[in-house]
Amino acid sequence: MAEEATREAILGAAMAHVPFDGWSEMTLKAAAADSGQPLALARALFPRGGLDLALTYHRAGDRAMIRALADQDLGALRFRERVALAVRLRLEAADSEAVRRGSALFALPQNSAAGAKAIWGTADAIWTALGDTSDDINWYSKRATLSAVYGATVLFWLGDESSDHHATWDFLDRRIEGVMQFEKAKAAFAKNPLGKALLNGPLKVLERIHAPKIADDLPGRCQD
Repeated sequence: MAEEATREAILGAAMAHVPFDGWSEMTLKAAAADSGQPLALARALFPRGGLDLALTYHRAGDRAMIRALADQDLGALRFRERVALAVRLRLEAADSEAVRRGSALFALPQNSAAGAKAIWGTADAIWTALGDTSDDINWYSKRATLSAVYGATVLFWLGDESSDHHATWDFLDRRIEGVMQFEKAKAAFAKNPLGKALLNGPLKVLERIHAPKIADDLPGRCQD
């Protein structure tokens, strides 16, 4: 069994144990046994135990969202509606108890950085799937803003008992509307005399900020 298939098999087996034991070493041991994989191999694939299991589950959700978004007809939607749809698809593909357990895990001080990175990865996946081509500071600001929106929406979603999560989608729309108002304010600032003076003066250093680049010649990367 290939490494990725083995990882997926262990993760799949873990899902039955997460509601009871959380994303934990106990869950990893049970998942290894249920999937017929040696515990040593499971620990090699998930060296940080439950934390790596949770992160693998999170990344799988991002990939599912990207696939679901690719099947949507986005042409008739405004951009804010596309962002809202992406977030909604991401949550609809998730298991609420698995996410609840993951949120508790990532809330621990030693795991907070990994949790923040996972949310940033989701925001990046959404912007990339929607065709974002920004290469300057906007690359960072878009992902930071969407990370905040997504994180807040997840917490609301976990406590939402409304029919078909209507309250969550309304909450999401309000958060995105707030972001749009902020973007409008930024554009207006850049056009007024004071904004122009600052952007051409003290804030001109921001022009040196660019999106991160991944070298194509790193070991393990495919060459075209």
